Amino acid sequence: MSNAAARPPSGAQWTISAAGHEAVVVEVGGGLRTYRHDGVDYLDGYRPDEICPGGAGQVLAPWPNRIRDGQYAFGERSFQLTLTEPTRGNAIHGLVNWVRWHLVEQDDDAVTVGCDLPPHPGYPWGLRLRTRYSVGPDGLRVEHEATNVGEEPCPFGYSMHPYLRLHGVAVDDLSLRVPGRTRVLVDGRMLPVGATPVAGTEYDYTSSRRIGEAVLDMAFGEVIRDADGGSSVTLAAPGDAASVHVWADREFGWWQVFTGDALSGERHRRSVAVEPMTCPPDAFRSGKDVITLEPGDTWRGAWGIRPGV
Repeated sequence: MSNAAARPPSGAQWTISAAGHEAVVVEVGGGLRTYRHDGVDYLDGYRPDEICPGGAGQVLAPWPNRIRDGQYAFGERSFQLTLTEPTRGNAIHGLVNWVRWHLVEQDDDAVTVGCDLPPHPGYPWGLRLRTRYSVGPDGLRVEHEATNVGEEPCPFGYSMHPYLRLHGVAVDDLSLRVPGRTRVLVDGRMLPVGATPVAGTEYDYTSSRRIGEAVLDMAFGEVIRDADGGSSVTLAAPGDAASVHVWADREFGWWQVFTGDALSGERHRRSVAVEPMTCPPDAFRSGKDVITLEPGDTWRGAWGIRPGV
């Protein structure tokens, strides 16, 4: 009988730290398990002995969110994906969140992990994925790249799924700012049926407002850009006593915000998932903002988390 310690469900754990910031990146899914600053957790992560709950910190590629019936067309061909959300009949969150990523490079303050995604029956294109996590005075930075290693163009979309929290502050008491002029309307399967402006409605978070009893699992579009072309979402405690900002560069034109109401147990409505997305839900069917990677092309995008006061 081996005396070796049991391997964590999320595989190898890579810790990076600098300037009071610390993060743990995991092998399974190449995701982000924890992030803290000066000992305070800003990410609602999970324990080393847990299976990743609710998609916490996972990489969502080569598509984010949901695809209706797992069916889509690209070029002149039609494809069928495995239904990974069977209760709603959807394919959800891509193909890499439960596979093992490998270590590419590691320093004290940064780690790069990679995944070589082989062609699948429902996604018959090979991708080389690399994600670099780094921490420093400005917080956490995540740089992602995806390269089409095949001989045909392929569709691509990307997101990550961090849950944010402020210590001791309930979701209802958080103030939220989302720079989206529109929101996606969904049906009972959480699939898009349209979009509508948020101005003058209860879903207008373009100026910071208290979440209160609002139940959010919603994509926001027509993003208001910062001077550098990026955008950011902010969660703040009452009186702005503390805040956390999730920023994304110009590659991301959508934000998904989820208040965790569908989660069970202690994670129910405990934190807010703030997901920068390159495309909206069901984009492989609608074509909206889908990235086409030509053979040999590489897409690059960056996002991060910055604690406030």
